[in-house]
Amino acid sequence: MKIFGLIIGVCLLLLAQGCDQQSQGFNLPKGNIEQGRMTFILLQCNACHSVTGSEVSGAGIEWDGIEGEDSIHVRLGGKVTRIKTYGDLVTSIINPNHKLSRGSDPKTTTEDGESKMRVYNEFMSVQELIDLVAYLESKYEIWIPDYYEY
Repeated sequence: MKIFGLIIGVCLLLLAQGCDQQSQGFNLPKGNIEQGRMTFILLQCNACHSVTGSEVSGAGIEWDGIEGEDSIHVRLGGKVTRIKTYGDLVTSIINPNHKLSRGSDPKTTTEDGESKMRVYNEFMSVQELIDLVAYLESKYEIWIPDYYEY
């Protein structure tokens, strides 16, 4: 009976540690939104991505891609029903193959099902990543649909 109580106690202790705020997510220091916007342009993310509500130098939407049959255009930001967490955004940037939102769309994936997004891990500084995530995070807005009671 003592062993059973000990096992239950250890399990409860492990569960309590799982509720610790730090274990719930990965947080980098606070980033600079404007620097993140500049990083977005510098790394030419706007060749394939547009960001809802953003402009480049006041000259229109932040997308430099050319519309065409084979062009890649992935919209970021805007009103969403599920929050894009800090961890979601970091993971999408440093490991674009982790979760592909467009599935096997041949415009955004290779024949092997891998993302066509360039991996920037060797070209981007940690500060650029921090600022880029801050910029993208600022562009999402939670939308709660109206539900009608019947």
